[in-house]
Amino acid sequence: MSAQIELDRVEKTFVVHERRGRLRRARREVKAVDGVSFAVEEGSMVGYVGPNGAGKSTTVKMLTGVLVPSGGRVSVAGLDPSRQRIKLARRIGVVFGQRVQLWWDLPLRDSFELLRHIYRVPEPRYRENLDRFTELLELGPLLATPVRQLSLGQRMRGELTAAMLHDPEILFLDEPTIGLDVVAKARVREFLASVNREHGTTVLLTTHDLGDIERLCRRLIVLDRGHVIYDGDLGALKVRYGPERTLVVDLEEPAPPLEIEGARVVRVEGPRQWLRFRRDEVSAARLTAAVAERARLVDLALEEPDIEDVVRRIYTSVS
Repeated sequence: MSAQIELDRVEKTFVVHERRGRLRRARREVKAVDGVSFAVEEGSMVGYVGPNGAGKSTTVKMLTGVLVPSGGRVSVAGLDPSRQRIKLARRIGVVFGQRVQLWWDLPLRDSFELLRHIYRVPEPRYRENLDRFTELLELGPLLATPVRQLSLGQRMRGELTAAMLHDPEILFLDEPTIGLDVVAKARVREFLASVNREHGTTVLLTTHDLGDIERLCRRLIVLDRGHVIYDGDLGALKVRYGPERTLVVDLEEPAPPLEIEGARVVRVEGPRQWLRFRRDEVSAARLTAAVAERARLVDLALEEPDIEDVVRRIYTSVS
């Protein structure tokens, strides 16, 4: 499959003026993005994560043409974002979690209608898209409500609809679930999974909520201090940086901590025990069989390492 997003040794440098004494200012250059290279294939959904100041939002702004790279090459849908920004705008959708693209004082429906004219979306296509997104995101009761009266979760659903009305090939999302409650997050995640699956929309998702990544993305790119420190499969990431798994077993009756070679009990609550083990030393099947030999087993569950702990270990290993 062809790459729809390409970055080749991309850099972005900002000039910062710092105060030195009462009258003097010193000029300092800060590299927000430093030699970043990756490609995103058509129809894929990729997570782009990193701590504050890592360069995530700066990257997205260069990909959408808001910022001009200081060095390297950027290509989105075969276009140079900074030089062909207007042409690119018709082929991409953008959602910044803390910025509004809807008109604050207009009803939601009127904002969508204005965007239809801006993007020159044919009436039949606009109606079809609006009806579909209204159903997916449950926007029907909100269409007549001024944007300023919407809750954060309601407004974010409106922002996603606004970004998708013109059928973009690529969707850039910068913190789309920030500040949302559990129900609103679930609705947004379901919507993104749907447009990616049914329409083949390429999605680059930047977020601090690793739950978004775990539920939506197979590939993860981790950025730290302007550098890519991991780019690969989410499952492989867990294997490499999260070697331990946990087998949770429910026994027929309470028992002392089980003693099994290759595992250790890290928690006991009545008949339930948590056994931590390394995936490269013992299999879950073998461990389950060993538990069944020592006690009557009622139920069990296998817990994978938490994605936040895994990413934290990446940062520790490169610092």
